[in-house]
This record gives sequence, structure tokens and C-alpha cells, in this order.
Amino acid sequence: MTTLKVPAQPGHLITDVPLGAGGLSYVGFSAYRLAENETLTLDSADNEICIVILSGTISVTTHGEGGDAQWDAIGDRKSVFEEKSPYAVYLPAQSTATLTGNSTAEIAVARAPSGSLTLPTRLIEPGRMKRSVRGSGTNTRYVCDILPETEPANSLLVVEVITPPGNSSSYPPHKHDANAIPQESQLEETYYHRLHPSQGFAFQRVYTDERDLDETLCVEDHDVVKVPRGYHPVVVPHGYTSYYLNVMAGPVRAWHFHNDPQHEWMLQNS
Repeated sequence: MTTLKVPAQPGHLITDVPLGAGGLSYVGFSAYRLAENETLTLDSADNEICIVILSGTISVTTHGEGGDAQWDAIGDRKSVFEEKSPYAVYLPAQSTATLTGNSTAEIAVARAPSGSLTLPTRLIEPGRMKRSVRGSGTNTRYVCDILPETEPANSLLVVEVITPPGNSSSYPPHKHDANAIPQESQLEETYYHRLHPSQGFAFQRVYTDERDLDETLCVEDHDVVKVPRGYHPVVVPHGYTSYYLNVMAGPVRAWHFHNDPQHEWMLQNS
């Protein structure tokens, strides 16, 4: 039985990967469905949070160490598969946020330990997010940096990726589980998978050089995959489009990755 995949569940709470549980010390992740006029209150406690409005429209009211703020009717995507960047809210430690659905909505919550930086609560608007194309041929995917290294946070890095049908992603296989900056940084990661059409599936392998961790997972719509260490490529079958939301965090907020040397040759031919 896999220890890395967290299957989706019906209802208000789609998935929950608590910080400090299941082999992850730096990353926590949850996703919620909100009905119109339904409310959800989040408490950051000793952590920082990035709230990503995956689809739908919500209003947000915040209180606490990060300051009091209110944003009404934010979010304009009907689906994560639209060619639009999302809205997001950054919430520092010792703060709360109350979310209210202005429509049905899907919300992702990334969580990581807070650090020494004292940062205010802030709205991250789509126009601040860099969109780029990564790879080529059947390794092409489309990336949106929601909370990258260039934007302030203590631990969190958040990015979303669209991979077309029949393509590979997070490929060639790479890892970031060693504290060897600048060659490699130590970052845990979660993948929140969505598929279009929703009955689709994709495959993700998580493995180490020693193969002491080696799992190949069939992921379906709304599943989460935990990546505490190791390489973690994704392959998407013909006919289905893959979306995933990545959350990364570790002892140092820097993304330096190491490609699997057995497969790095393909970069020379791309």
C-alpha cells in the first residue's frame, strides 16, 4: 500500500495533509470546496499560509499579526484549466482569515513553519505572477509562479503547472532533498492533482538513487502526492490534461534541483 498518495474525499474538505505528519516536516496542504455563502476560517498558528483560489470567487477578511484586511469578490477562474493566473492571499503566523464563497469555489491552503521574517498579510494578484513555458516537444508544460523565491515569505514556495495530453512533466526526473546549495536544496513537496476531463488519471513515480523509496502511483482528480525526498516525474496519458499545484518548503527557502544523471542526457538533445 502506498504511503505517499492521499486520495480525495467528497464533501467540504477535499484533502488534508497536516504539517508534521506523514513524513513531511516542512509542508502542510489542504483543499476545500466552498458553497455560495459558506464560510471557512483558517488559523495560521505558528505557521505561514498561502491561500490559492483555484476556481470561483470568494471574499476574505483577515485579523492578527499580519494586520487586518478585507478583499471582496476575488477570483475569476471557472476552472484551474483556464489560461489565467489565480488570486492568492499570504497570511503570516498568528493570523486568521475568514473566507466566504461568493459562488461555489475551490480553495487550496499551503502551510509551512514560520521563520524570522515579520511579513504583513497581503493579496497576491494574478498580474504579479510570472507565466512561462518549460521544456519542449512532449516534455512541454505551462508554469505559473504563485509564490516564488522572488516574492517575500519565510518558507513557502508555491507554483502551478499545466501539462498537455501525452506529455511528461517534472521531467527529466529531478530531486531537491539534499542541503548542498547551490547544487541542490532540501525541499519537501506536495502535488495536488487535477485532471480534465475529471475521469482521467496520470502517473507519478517517487524514487531515490538507492531505491529505498520507489513508488509508482496512479493519481486521479483531487489526489495529493507527498514527496518527502527523491525524484518525482509525472506522465500524462493521451486524451487528458493534467494540472497540479506544487507546495515546497524546507530549512532554506531556495529552489536548486538535481537531475537524475541516468536521464539527464535528453536535455542535450532537446
